[in-house]
Amino acid sequence: MRDGYDRFVADRLDRLLRYATAITCDKHLAQDIVQDVLVRARSRWGRIGAMDAPYLYVRRMVTNDYLSWRRLRARRDVTSTHAALEVLSPAVPDHAERHAERDAMRARIAVLPRKQRAAIVLRYYEDATTAEIGQVLGCSEGTVRSHLSRALQTLRVNETSPSEVLR
Repeated sequence: MRDGYDRFVADRLDRLLRYATAITCDKHLAQDIVQDVLVRARSRWGRIGAMDAPYLYVRRMVTNDYLSWRRLRARRDVTSTHAALEVLSPAVPDHAERHAERDAMRARIAVLPRKQRAAIVLRYYEDATTAEIGQVLGCSEGTVRSHLSRALQTLRVNETSPSEVLR
């Protein structure tokens, strides 16, 4: 049992972190969510590991944890201004063009409602079908298509150049 879990984490940790980072638009929050999910999955690994696709189940756990994160953890968060955060840790410029493009897209995705964001990430980052997205989000395929359509419309309306987003 332990070997299967350890192998799963070794094989899938990077992919889970990329997925969580894409839907949260926050590397540190993504790490927290994946860590919490993997701790819970470890205690249930006998059941999860016996499934046909344990990765899909764990990915759904990550999605559910993200969707409920604000509600469950809002009381523990201490907000701070950007100026205060920059004093503590000044921003380091990213000179690579592909990083700027990725950051710009992440900023545009960040304005979407949580379910729309999850649907977009599942569709275009994870290459999931509408049926798979519906299973992960717990809704019908029609609702998934609606989330995707609305999200794409919002992204088109908010489309700006990378330099404008990164200011």
